[in-house]
Amino acid sequence: MGRHHARVYADLEGCDLIGVVDADAERAGQIADRHECRAMDSVRALIDAGVQAVSIAVPTTAHAEVAGPLLEHGIACLIEKPLAQTAESAREIRDLATSAGALLMVGHIERFNPIMLAMQRATRDGEPIVPRFMEIHRVSPMTFRSVDIGVVMDMMIHDLDVVLMLMDGAEPDEIQAAGVALITEHEDVCNARLTWRRPGATCVANITASRLALKTERVTRITGENAYIKLDYAAKKGTIIRRTANEIQMREIAEQIRGGADLTSLDWSELVNIEPLEIGDGEPIVMEIKAFLECVRTGHRPWIDAEAGLANVRTAQRIVRAIKETMG
Repeated sequence: MGRHHARVYADLEGCDLIGVVDADAERAGQIADRHECRAMDSVRALIDAGVQAVSIAVPTTAHAEVAGPLLEHGIACLIEKPLAQTAESAREIRDLATSAGALLMVGHIERFNPIMLAMQRATRDGEPIVPRFMEIHRVSPMTFRSVDIGVVMDMMIHDLDVVLMLMDGAEPDEIQAAGVALITEHEDVCNARLTWRRPGATCVANITASRLALKTERVTRITGENAYIKLDYAAKKGTIIRRTANEIQMREIAEQIRGGADLTSLDWSELVNIEPLEIGDGEPIVMEIKAFLECVRTGHRPWIDAEAGLANVRTAQRIVRAIKETMG
């Protein structure tokens, strides 16, 4: 991911890419030559160069080690998801940023996906959509890129960030999960069932993640009190069916069913108002880095701050623990 961050910084107006650091000196040199910046051999060199903002795109297990010196010097950090491998480490990173007064944003890039932004625009006005059931599938072939962590921290973490956001940041009350490690020493496939218990508004999220599939599929379905939403990330399509748009018609049909009417000839798709979401073109990583730099310039709270990043890691860790309890 680091090379993509470097590309974006190099192309953005009002931003100077000072240098890149990589454990592989040859790779660092190639990226530096491509973007006409310096290849550096350490984080210390970045600090000495006087950088104001840094993207950290190293293995998750190295986040604390790399971010620590930067945050201590008050340098703003955009840390790729997840914030850390454990909740304890994530908490330490958060506390360090707070004590140093350094801005910290977590790179949960799905928040900037045009399809997610389209859903937020479509649901911003009118009655709130109170989620009651969410069904999420995120599967893809093995890339061998993040084998230091399991599929929960590698892939499912994207969807955990989204569902926690939809639940106003609240972590689930109950978690059940099953998973299997087939290629790596961590779980490569996982299904998790998350439950939020609220007075009169229990919500369940069923999330499946796999990095052993033969094709890529990323689909989210949200059934709420006032609408149903389907998001297909791969196809870049989304639809929303609002309850209020069909409420009178639905009541009439319900009355006919109660009266014993034969409605088998009705076409369900013609009875609902399917509203396509208007999807923009923006590249998620560009919008993410722009949002990060805007926060650096203005001091505004990041879209995904350390608290959100910590909640995501804590939930992911609970899922991994539930897998071990279930599978033995």
